[in-house]
Parts: sequence; structure tokens; C-alpha cells
Amino acid sequence: MAKGPLDGIRVVDFSRVLAGPHCTKTLHDLGADIIKIEPPRPDISRAAVPNREGISHYYIQQNAGKRNLSLDLNHSEAREIAMQLCDKADIIVENFRAGTLAFFGLDYETVAARNPGVIYASISGYGQGGPLSHRAAYAPTVHAEAGFVQGLHAHLGEDLRVQRHDAYSHADVYTGLEAVIGILAALHRRDETGLGQYVDVAMAATILAVNERVHADLSGVDLGAEPAALGPAWSPFYRTASGEEITIATSIVSSLTFPFYVGAMRRGDLMNDPRFATAEARMRNAAAFHEIFQRWILTFPTLEMLDAQLDEAKLAFGVVRSVEEFVGSEWAEWWGAVDYVDDRHGGTARIPGRPWRFSRDQLEHPGLPAFRGEHNRDVVRELGYGPDEIAALEAKGVLTSHVPGCA
Repeated sequence: MAKGPLDGIRVVDFSRVLAGPHCTKTLHDLGADIIKIEPPRPDISRAAVPNREGISHYYIQQNAGKRNLSLDLNHSEAREIAMQLCDKADIIVENFRAGTLAFFGLDYETVAARNPGVIYASISGYGQGGPLSHRAAYAPTVHAEAGFVQGLHAHLGEDLRVQRHDAYSHADVYTGLEAVIGILAALHRRDETGLGQYVDVAMAATILAVNERVHADLSGVDLGAEPAALGPAWSPFYRTASGEEITIATSIVSSLTFPFYVGAMRRGDLMNDPRFATAEARMRNAAAFHEIFQRWILTFPTLEMLDAQLDEAKLAFGVVRSVEEFVGSEWAEWWGAVDYVDDRHGGTARIPGRPWRFSRDQLEHPGLPAFRGEHNRDVVRELGYGPDEIAALEAKGVLTSHVPGCA
């Protein structure tokens, strides 16, 4: 179990798939004790590939180290067990459609009446009680609704032969992290007042909050060819003399950053070249300038020599790598960027390591991924249930499990 700044904090996790599990995974990595409550119909992320007998690598990445209790909440006894856990919890996290847990009597108002210190976070597509609260939401649909997809398509333009999403579930992951921020803020307030509170987190609001271009899109100003914000989306790609593909995190179109390229080459004459005199001209002649800069890059026989010159000109670059190449790098080894987790079937899953280092807290290995219901008996025993009671709950289907090799 990972120890850290949140050691001693107890979390009941009703969430599934990604946004909620990523929130509670982050709390776990910071030291909190997580009990994941999973229904008999398991978290669908267990079925992602690659997987084996109910544990996928996707599931491992978001849930390693969490204890697992599988309850059928259609039974009153299961609801009572869940409520007893909520009575002792510091934090509760759920990401069902609005109102789902209220059906089982496990909504914030009911729980807080018994445990006024609880921090209860609900993650959903559009928040609780608003005009879209009834809608199911997944990252691609929220990306579409909140302008993310339109911005991607507008940027790629004719380069995008077929409309498609990018490869990542930004809304889920970012919303999970925004939920962590809200939870930690509420914990701080509880230290002052002794009272918990409800934290409503919406994926749609998150995608707006993390979009650094919103101010430009809503300004009503015609920017012409000038890239919005600081133009990172227009960062060009080049090939080095030693064979690497690199990208430079600066637009060649922007009037703010074009001089950096000219300065790097010591080609002040290009500032007066009519092909590059304005943003509109640079946009039209981007290929011509790219060729000039590419030829200059090829004059540096090593990446180290090029790095020194670009750094002097305040141009940052990165080598285009696969994830496999990156995690094999010297930096990744130094940081501890990858954790190696037992996949429970004789193999190993590689998942991201922690993005923080603390001067006073040493974070531990995240731990094992749990089979569904693997910790049923341990958890209810901690609540005071005896062996005969536990056996009766199992026989009735209140407690369910799928643990390979166990009867």
C-alpha cells in the first residue's frame, strides 16, 4: 500500500472505467487507502486488451493497490455494508450518471447526515441537476460538445483526410485530476471547520478549463494568420543530421516567435524577405521557410551541437519517440517513470510511475491489482462481521467475487 502525504485518509470508490478511477488512483499514489466497490457486473475496463482472467493492463494502470469489495447493491444488506464504509470514510468518489447512487440511498445528503465530515465527489459529464445532467458522457462525446474536436479539426484542416478523434481520453483523465484538486481543497477546509462538503465535477467544464485557447475563441477578434495563444500547435518537425526526428515548440508563423528562428540562423536578412514579412506571408510560404531551416539544421553533425545552438536562441526541441523508446531512456530510469506491477498471472504490467517527488515522503510501490471481490472477507471483517454472517452474505449473493482458483 502506497504511503505518502495522504497516509491515513480513507476513500470509498464507487467509480469505474477512467475518470473516477484515475482520481482515486492519484489519491492512492499519494498514500490514501482505497476500497473500490465493484458490482457483480464488473468494471468494463477489466475487459480491455491486453487482459487475462478479469485483469487487463488498462485496469491495472488505474486500480493497482486498491482493495476490492464486490457488492450487489440490490440487496439491503449490501447497501448497509456500503453505508458502514461511508460512515468511516474521509472521501467518497463516484462517477455514475446523476442520481444513480441516490436510488440506493447512498447520495451525499444521506451519507453526510451520518458522516458530516465526509468529502463526497461526483464526477459526471455535465454536472448534477443541470439541463444535461441526464446525459451519458464519455471523453469523445464531451470533446465534441465542448469544442475540443472542432478545434482539432480546424487546426489540422486539409491534413486530416478523414474526421477522427485523437488517441487520448483527455476529458476523463483531466477531470479525474480536477476532482483530486477539489477534494484536496475540501480536505483543507475540513481541517478548519470540521465539516466536509459535496464536490461536483463536470467533464465539460474541465475541457473548457484546460483549453488555453478559449479566450481567443471567445474574443470575437479576427486573428488572421496569427496563431492563437502562443502558437504551440504550429510547432514544426525537422530531421537532424544524425537521423532523429525533432519538433521545435515554437511557431514559424507567429510574429512573436518567428524572430527566434531567424536569430538562431543569424539570418537577419530573412526579416526583410517579402515571403516572410507578415504572418499571412509566412503561412503561404511556410514550406519555403521550413526548407531553409531544415538545411541549416543539417549543418550540425550531432544532436548535442544543435541543442546548444537552439538553446542559445531560446528554441526548445524534443525528439519524437515512441513510449517504448522514452521509458527506456536515461531520464526515465533516473526519474522512476515506470512502475512494474505483477499482472497476477505470472507476468508484469508496466504502468506510469508517480509524477511527483516529495522531500519528506517516500512513496511506495503502488501494489497489486485486485480481482473482483478479492478483499470481501477482509473488508467486512473489519466492519465487525463474523464468519457465519459472511458465509450467509456470500450464499445470498450480497458479496460476490471472481477470484481465479477460489471456490
